Amino acid sequence: MIPAPDKDTRQRSRYTTSRKEGLHQLRHYYASVMLAGGVSVKELAEYLGHADPGFTLRVYAHMMPGSHQRARKAIDDRLAERAADCRS
Repeated sequence: MIPAPDKDTRQRSRYTTSRKEGLHQLRHYYASVMLAGGVSVKELAEYLGHADPGFTLRVYAHMMPGSHQRARKAIDDRLAERAADCRS
């Protein structure tokens, strides 16, 4: 359930959000999708506006696919390409 908006000092309606909801969560979702899609940490840091890719790595390392998963995907993709070439 979404709570009713509060009024700011100018009596405008404003919804209060925390880091657990709203745009901050969307930012984390974006980062996780990019990493799962193979975007490098250096590129992601640039996209997120981080000056230091090391910071990005520290924040999002737990979202990166494991090396075993990447290795399996790489060989599966290559073998699928070769199989498709043989059928053509």
